[in-house]
Amino acid sequence: MSTRAKLSVMMFLEFFIWGAWYTTVGNYMAANGMASLGYLPYTVNPVAAIAAPFFLGLIADRYFSTEKVLGVLHLFGGVIMLLVPGATASPKLFIGLLLLYNLCYMPTLGLANSLAFHNIQDQERHFPLIRVFGTIGWIVAGLFIGWVLGRFSAPALPDTTPLPLYTTGVASLLLGFYSFSLPHTPPPAAGQQVSVRSIVGLDALKTVGSPAFYVFIVCSLLICIPLAAYYTYAPVYAKVAIYDRNTVNAVTDILKNPSSFMVLGQIAESGFMVLMPLMFLRLGVKRMLMVGMLAWMLRYGLFSAAAPNALFWLIALGVLLHGVCYDFFFVTGQIYVDKKSTPAVRGQAQGFLVLVTYGIGMLIGSAIAGKVYNRFLGTATSLTLDQWKSFWILPAAFAAVVLVLFTLSFWPQKDAKAQA
Repeated sequence: MSTRAKLSVMMFLEFFIWGAWYTTVGNYMAANGMASLGYLPYTVNPVAAIAAPFFLGLIADRYFSTEKVLGVLHLFGGVIMLLVPGATASPKLFIGLLLLYNLCYMPTLGLANSLAFHNIQDQERHFPLIRVFGTIGWIVAGLFIGWVLGRFSAPALPDTTPLPLYTTGVASLLLGFYSFSLPHTPPPAAGQQVSVRSIVGLDALKTVGSPAFYVFIVCSLLICIPLAAYYTYAPVYAKVAIYDRNTVNAVTDILKNPSSFMVLGQIAESGFMVLMPLMFLRLGVKRMLMVGMLAWMLRYGLFSAAAPNALFWLIALGVLLHGVCYDFFFVTGQIYVDKKSTPAVRGQAQGFLVLVTYGIGMLIGSAIAGKVYNRFLGTATSLTLDQWKSFWILPAAFAAVVLVLFTLSFWPQKDAKAQA
């Protein structure tokens, strides 16, 4: 198997794992009397992302090869996830186990990226074509839950059963063992002095730091605040607006549960991922990032407009826009950071990006989204459609503000002229 093929399989499994539990755990918790706590898994997830740089900036960059760290973390994570369904009766233990699992999983996002970047020559051309298999993995996870697990869970939706969590655990173990067959990627900063600044990625800023880069980092943090509302509550919204109402039987017969419906976003994402090398040439970094932020705002606006009458096609269009949101911002951002890095700080720089986005940004966003949702929820078990309309207006407005701030402040051309 070629190196690119091995890296593609790695990406497929990496995001199959995430997609199997991340879009289902909210409905699973609601079905087990934990509706008001549904935001907590999306809080412990970014807490783990904040800890990720300790693996990326210290262990992977200095002491152990990347593929070995990747394998060990997935093996530990798989064992922990298999224990999670047994803790449903104890919410504290349930959330605690999810925290331990995420402490294993979140560092692997940066590890997978840095391993891929280390073993390819042309990042702009090759990385999107490898990374698209991660998107395909997320799609397959959602469809597997609906089409395969749904047969075992019927008449209940598979999202409301522990089957997706068990699927995640088994897939994690599989990727753990597979990781040891990946290309050897030695620690690029072996022998260098260890410091807290280097561990969290701050030393990497000496290499990648610039006015435009700092604007990019601040806006990346800010845009992840409204992103948390999508990951946390879009599947819950889809269940209430579509599946509980049984308004589109022809579609729901194909997309058999909310997690399958949510993969529409990843289907769109895979298409845009393949087109990204061409779009880089035509649009450049700034316009790519701007389009991603604009899609963020439009997605939440469509959700809000669709809510009162549960308009399926507006909701579906909002989910499809996730492809633009993710590719044009996150994947573009990962490539932007890598092109500004040197091999010695590649892991630190990617870890710092994970810290800022999936860590601090998503932590703040999840906490805010949970408080807003619970304020609307009150003593009820779910929001009404009119309440969902008001709920989605808030992240739409926030994304619009970030878009304006970024457009007026991000000028990478000035950095290029200063370096010249």
